Amino acid sequence: MEDKFFVRIVKMEFQEDKIPEFLANFKQVKDKIRGFKGCKKLELYRDKKNTNMFFTYSYWNTEQDLENYRNSDLFKNVWAKTKPLFNAKPLAWSVDKLHVL
Repeated sequence: MEDKFFVRIVKMEFQEDKIPEFLANFKQVKDKIRGFKGCKKLELYRDKKNTNMFFTYSYWNTEQDLENYRNSDLFKNVWAKTKPLFNAKPLAWSVDKLHVL
């Protein structure tokens, strides 16, 4: 039987000179995010061509677990440090994983 997860995908575009700051902050907080109750997996991707574009995939037991994270001090602190680094509005999708082959 497949594990069922709720997945949050976030696309972020950064000012080129702010990318090292984003990566340093992500390195500091990634284990805290991954350790948040209900988070099963956290991934960070970087676009091959648009190197200022990043994607996070976070896997949650339930939508409520994600909402608990989004209302936490941890998220508020992460977002406060990340938001000023953007050069475009971030986009987010909430999806259900249907199949893994």
